[in-house]
Amino acid sequence: MARHNKTGKDGETLAVQYFMDKGYTVLHTNWRHSHYEIDIIAHKAAKLHFIEVKTRTSTKFGHPEESVDRKKLENLMKAGEEFLFQNPGWKMVQYDVLAITFQQGQPEYFLFEDVYLY
Repeated sequence: MARHNKTGKDGETLAVQYFMDKGYTVLHTNWRHSHYEIDIIAHKAAKLHFIEVKTRTSTKFGHPEESVDRKKLENLMKAGEEFLFQNPGWKMVQYDVLAITFQQGQPEYFLFEDVYLY
């Protein structure tokens, strides 16, 4: 496995634990439809969260959240719409981005909640 793939996979594993520790129930990881993917689908209380996870081993080439561009958010939202079509009943939905950066080998988390396009 290429190093960047391993970093991404490790980040998603850490992200699942992060959200579980915060009281979320993780419903799906790497949910796919067509060419769209949602890294984590979770809920807390009655709110459904579609979560994009970005992980970096350093900030040499920028912070992880900087790689979430307009196209990535559009794809996340299209995937979320499809999930809701297949799984109706959710009234409150939120799109989030979790950025993970390793600082001296330890993960540092930054959660961007309720992101949207304008």
